[in-house]
Amino acid sequence: MAPLKVLICGGGCGGPTLAFWLSQTGHHVTVVERFPALRASGAQIDLRAQGIQVVKRMGLLDTIRSKVVDEEGMSLVDSNSRAKGTVLANKSGKGAQTVTSEYEIMRGDLVRVLYDATKDKVEYIFGVTVEHFEQYEDRVEVHFSDGRSDTFDLLVGADGQGSRIRKAILPADTPEPYKRLGVYMAYWFVPRTEGDSNFAKAYHATGSRMIMSRSHNASDTQAYFTLRDDSEETRSIPKAPIEQQKEFWAQRFKNAGWQADRFIEGMKTTKDFYCQEIIQVKTDTWYKNRVVLLGDAGYCPSPFTGMGTTASFVGAYVLAGEINRNSENLPEAFANYKKILKPFIEEIHSVSPTFIRLFLPETQLGISILHFIFGILCYLRIPEFAARFSSEERGGWKLPDYSEFEIHQ
Repeated sequence: MAPLKVLICGGGCGGPTLAFWLSQTGHHVTVVERFPALRASGAQIDLRAQGIQVVKRMGLLDTIRSKVVDEEGMSLVDSNSRAKGTVLANKSGKGAQTVTSEYEIMRGDLVRVLYDATKDKVEYIFGVTVEHFEQYEDRVEVHFSDGRSDTFDLLVGADGQGSRIRKAILPADTPEPYKRLGVYMAYWFVPRTEGDSNFAKAYHATGSRMIMSRSHNASDTQAYFTLRDDSEETRSIPKAPIEQQKEFWAQRFKNAGWQADRFIEGMKTTKDFYCQEIIQVKTDTWYKNRVVLLGDAGYCPSPFTGMGTTASFVGAYVLAGEINRNSENLPEAFANYKKILKPFIEEIHSVSPTFIRLFLPETQLGISILHFIFGILCYLRIPEFAARFSSEERGGWKLPDYSEFEIHQ
């Protein structure tokens, strides 16, 4: 197998994971990241199901375990912070994860782990984007934002749910690949107080609003505002200037109760603020000739599934395996990648609109019903027992074995 010259656009989780596997088998890999330095920031994410298996095979599980957030579980609380029900994390090492994974980790810490595991074999270029590219039968010619051009055997778009690489390969008449769920989220960091703990807390307010807090260290707490609202005004907010975004969230949550005032005050001065529409990416175009999509760029499942990071790890592993097996016929490798992975992606894309409405109720009656049902389930410890005796593998989908890789067990 002749080594390939590979360009990966995106230095988050999926791109470096793919770089790990491809560099292990001798390919020449370059990762370009639009931020000027390693973007080791962001909110709390996690690994689940087959994603944990991939990390084990990478030999990075112990490293990641040493950096996990000490989160014991999640509670639904009322306006006086009384828990209406609590689901504990499944830390038995057997079965599936609950709402809180055994492998909760800050995005920045996971990005650093992946960078450290690949930096000696992979070239990283920061502060640069792919401006445009042309495909030929035997190569991709890429033009960068700094004026340079280079040729590669293949180009991977691992550049997130707003992927520019995806836009470039989709047919001109293709509808936008987004499945809108009518939900928006903002998060930021505030100083930790004595009332914060190692339990995530979720509070529901009328008007389909939810506030969530989780503390990842001794000094910081993450604040999340979530809103179900499919109006045109709300849809425009994630593209608005930051100060306009903050004003929108402050106005919509100013009378929400619980710790809304504290979090709104902290939002004014935070340096870590992010606002997004919760969407899924659904497209039948995962690749075109020598360009292929990975992770959120091709099949973002949305935060509601809890499987976004796992999808990137699993997708990277399968894509690398198929590239190694079909390095002389990349379109066939990409077709096999899609064929093998798509059943898993379809499984994790399953989000019921009814579940979203029930989880973000509009009325106080809806909130009371949610608390009652959740409380009964938690009192009987059904979520914990269900996880303990469930399969770790989501949907029964088996992670392929690739003999070309050095697999850690």
